[in-house]
Amino acid sequence: MKGRRNKAVSLAENKIGYVLIAPFYMFLLVFVLIPIVVNLYLSFTNYDLNNADWVGWKNYRVLISDGFFHAALKNTFVYTFFTLLFTMGLGLMLALVLNRKLIGLLLLRMSFFMPHITSMVAVSMIWLWIYEPSHGLANSFLNLFGLKNIQWLFDKSWAMPSVIFMSVWKFVGYNMVIYLAGLQSIPKDLFEAASVDGAGPVRRFFGITLPMLAPVTFFLFITGLINNFNVFEQIQILTNGGPVNSTTTLVHQIYNRAFNDFQMGYAASLSMVLLAIITLITIANFKYGNQNHE
Repeated sequence: MKGRRNKAVSLAENKIGYVLIAPFYMFLLVFVLIPIVVNLYLSFTNYDLNNADWVGWKNYRVLISDGFFHAALKNTFVYTFFTLLFTMGLGLMLALVLNRKLIGLLLLRMSFFMPHITSMVAVSMIWLWIYEPSHGLANSFLNLFGLKNIQWLFDKSWAMPSVIFMSVWKFVGYNMVIYLAGLQSIPKDLFEAASVDGAGPVRRFFGITLPMLAPVTFFLFITGLINNFNVFEQIQILTNGGPVNSTTTLVHQIYNRAFNDFQMGYAASLSMVLLAIITLITIANFKYGNQNHE
């Protein structure tokens, strides 16, 4: 009798649990899973807001030989690599500096983090003025040293580095805060014991700090990789993919094909490629996590 009662209570609790988590799964179904399935179907059609005739693998065959896609894929990888490298590297350096007792420490931390919580559109508009060729702040600074003006956003050689520099400025504060949290969670006893054993600052950094920050570093790497692959706003506002497609990215191409050329089917195939890349990154994340757990 007691076993039956416990089983009934357990079933009742399970039902309550299912009801409580149902809104999340409804959201996941309606706004994630169904759109992915619909998008997958559209990627095999020539959908243009009017017709949606089945064309099979045509969009994917065209995609393989599409120069715009090749440029977008290359630019996305370049942007992701350098933005991730500098945001994580500088974020760690700033965290190490601001993890000490300094005058105005709270103000310094807030100053570095403020760009991250500012709208990307607002930030892009500010940097659009900074990069203005004639009277922008960037060229005015160069003129102080007798250097010539640079066409920051209108020169193929400078456009992508300019976008990357702006993105690093915006996101480095977030990485700094996460690294700060990681640094403050490291037991001080480890550093004291290492000091007693004669380990210097460099040895303590590579022997204690970096290994203890490995989970934080991996988290920032994976999330940063996914976020950077979805770069769009700053590209659209600063360069619109130019000059000569030197800054166009996958999401920018998806937007152009869908809402400028009305090639919704082809845009869907591009978005499925982007989804496949992000999925592979996520699988690698789970695999790495499982290996660490074991």
